Amino acid sequence: MPRYSSKEKSSSLTGHSRSEISDILKKVRKIELRTRGLVRESFGGEYHSCFKGEGIDFDDFREYQPGDEVRAIDWNVTARFGHPYVKKFTEERELTVFVCVDISASGNYGSHGPSKRELMAEVAALLTFSAQQNKDKVGLILFTDEVELYLPPKKGTAHALRLIREILLFEPKGLRTSFRAPVDLLKNAVRKRSLVFMLSDYLFEEEISKELRIVNRKHDLVAIQVSDPAELSLPSVGHVRLEDPETGQQVEVNTSNPRVRDAYTRAAQEWQDSIDCEFKRLSVDKISLRTDEEYLPALHRFFKRREQIEI
Repeated sequence: MPRYSSKEKSSSLTGHSRSEISDILKKVRKIELRTRGLVRESFGGEYHSCFKGEGIDFDDFREYQPGDEVRAIDWNVTARFGHPYVKKFTEERELTVFVCVDISASGNYGSHGPSKRELMAEVAALLTFSAQQNKDKVGLILFTDEVELYLPPKKGTAHALRLIREILLFEPKGLRTSFRAPVDLLKNAVRKRSLVFMLSDYLFEEEISKELRIVNRKHDLVAIQVSDPAELSLPSVGHVRLEDPETGQQVEVNTSNPRVRDAYTRAAQEWQDSIDCEFKRLSVDKISLRTDEEYLPALHRFFKRREQIEI
């Protein structure tokens, strides 16, 4: 799949001045207010319905009642008090959630307002605040072709705001994308089964089947693909020089030629179809988002579909 973007339109979060950092921190505050409101209105409840903890925790003892399972009787307590007592259990709802965000160079592109990275930051904030309302711990993995930053799962507003700031401000060493490093971390360092949201544009040449299969086998994986419309079709604007932000490779294209535009659109659609088929084959839940569209309807559809599966 081509991932070329116009050099004039590409944006960057590198080399921040104080005013730029101030602007981004204001953006963090705006994202916080918007996503907290969405969590209160609907997403908190949808998240709670879709994602449940595993196992049960011991809660207390109570006297045996007709209809209780005989196997639930605690004979030590029964002997102590002289009549039957059973153990009470409650469902363990607490989850460990990881938000994994691809911060490679291609994520800095945005032709219609927000960049892909900015959109990923807002969606990550919505998921984080939903998880924290459910009393779940949230961790962060920022990656390129290596793990750039790992924040262990924690609770609390300060931790949630740091996650958003890091997604927006962190300056990665790498430019390219690879899932190998974050997958190795999730496989070897994260022992408890966790809910993993993997946010990326999935624009790379690497075979993803093996990596996604590993994560989905050990954890509950949800893939979130963020794309920009200019990556899916070329506008007719004459001769332009396009540059791959992750490799620096450049190519000149005559976008006025309809055959060139058609060929590009077909290649982009074939690539997208192959990605969608791969996710379906691996039974990985996938959400598709675009920088020029409101992300709420797609997330609502996912939550509704996931809730029906859970039921």
